[in-house]
Amino acid sequence: MDWLTETILEPTSVQSIIIISVVSAIGIQLGKLKILNISLGSTFVFFVGIILGHFTLEMNKDMLIFAQNFGLILFVYALGLQVGPGFFSSLRKGGLVLNLLSLGIVFVGIILALIFSIISQTSLPNMVGILCGATTNTPALGAAQQALNQITNGDVKAVADMALATAVTYPLGVVGVILAIILLRKFFVPKDAYNVPSEKKDHDTYVGEFHITNPAIEGKSIRDIMKLSPKRFVISRIWRDGKVTIPTSESILQHDDHLLIISIKSDVEHIKVLFGEQENVDWNKEDIDWNHIDNSQLVSRRIIVTRSKVNGVKLGVLRLRNNYGINITRINRVGIDLLPSPDLSLQIGDKLTVVGEKASIDNVAKILGDEEKRLDKPNLIAIFAGIALGLILGALPLPFPGMSFPVKLGIAGGPIIVGILMGAFGPRFRFTTYTTQSANLLMRQFGLTVYLACLGISAGEHFFETVFQTEGLMWIGFGFALTVIPVLIVAILSMKVFKISYAKSVGMLCGSMANPMALNFVNSIIDDDEPSVAYATVYPVAMFARIIFTQMLLMLFF
Repeated sequence: MDWLTETILEPTSVQSIIIISVVSAIGIQLGKLKILNISLGSTFVFFVGIILGHFTLEMNKDMLIFAQNFGLILFVYALGLQVGPGFFSSLRKGGLVLNLLSLGIVFVGIILALIFSIISQTSLPNMVGILCGATTNTPALGAAQQALNQITNGDVKAVADMALATAVTYPLGVVGVILAIILLRKFFVPKDAYNVPSEKKDHDTYVGEFHITNPAIEGKSIRDIMKLSPKRFVISRIWRDGKVTIPTSESILQHDDHLLIISIKSDVEHIKVLFGEQENVDWNKEDIDWNHIDNSQLVSRRIIVTRSKVNGVKLGVLRLRNNYGINITRINRVGIDLLPSPDLSLQIGDKLTVVGEKASIDNVAKILGDEEKRLDKPNLIAIFAGIALGLILGALPLPFPGMSFPVKLGIAGGPIIVGILMGAFGPRFRFTTYTTQSANLLMRQFGLTVYLACLGISAGEHFFETVFQTEGLMWIGFGFALTVIPVLIVAILSMKVFKISYAKSVGMLCGSMANPMALNFVNSIIDDDEPSVAYATVYPVAMFARIIFTQMLLMLFF
């Protein structure tokens, strides 16, 4: 058995991989446990690493640092690819207010951390570690460690202490957000609203049948009618004299036509005013067979965009409706239904619901690709090239006024920026950045798990002796304050000043704090999708802001 003893105890790369794998496996399994309906998920890997790090085995430090950095790089780049397509659109319209409030939470936390550091004479790096734990944001910790490493020319102890401060405050960071949500619910939501189910949001795709009785639109083409309406909708089919046709933009509407229209539910009243009365037929039932509803040669089929030449091309440029007599009724992108419009740019992986004659749909499928097997193989060039570009950007020295040395985005800031840009603009330059949801999730979870395992092992050596000292208890107090105070301030501002609903406000809070465990709790008490939508709206910007501004805090004030 000497070979087994040597394999486990000798500080080699093999030993490091074994220990990281064991810590990860145990942590993931424990992360499935729920206490009071709260689960820490993969974060449990961090605490298993701390325990193992406390009962220290001699390990290969270089291997540990490499694995930790590589895990962080993989996670933040995959995160950038995931949020990139919706990153800039989330800054517009209703998302702008939510994102500004989210940034408010970030900045209030940073200001408080600076104040606490000055008042208590706690070193700023340790206070930044406390802030990262209080906001349950390990990617921000990774970025801050890189910045501190640059500032101190590789002070190993300072970097380790920062991780230790995060480990001490992390548990209450999870619980603190949930406590704040409970307090807000108790004092700012009417008691009689507790058990009233939320109304279903009116932004879901809606299919309705309308009977033309408005003489103002008779004899006009669909193109002209669409110009009259500020709303976006799709006329899928026209019933006229017992026959069903697929309209084109040049189709002329007549009195007594029946139209099948796809829109969002909130626009139904507007469509009624435009066309006339709505028929009492429920076209939204799940069991409707769209291939046989009209007893004609028309079929409905879902086509997947897999052809690289179509990637980034606007739907109107393809002229599919006029050239092939088909109608695209909706487009599903990463699980979200979008209404088609001429200005919508297609992306690899988009799923188009197309209605028309079978022969015409077959021709459209050839243009768009519709080869699902192609999507089983993600474009690895985009992954490796993006990581390389991200690290080069992270190493680029950026002069900053008033600072004696240039700022670097580091291994966390550079890759997430390139990932966001690749995800957002890659299709416009015909560069395929598509990865399946499962592939992206695997990249993110693998990278984060490896990073958390290594981080925990590094921080574990002095964890318990720190927690039970005066300094450790003070860190816990500061961490709890940094969790709860920004959340309560911005939440009250959101609900009282901006009149944003409780459901949407708490979803924004969870996204701002990068706290999926708190979101799970919110979803258990609110029967609505508003919290999840708000979470997804602010998460990219908040994550990006924390990664960048924690570094800036150290570089400007340390």
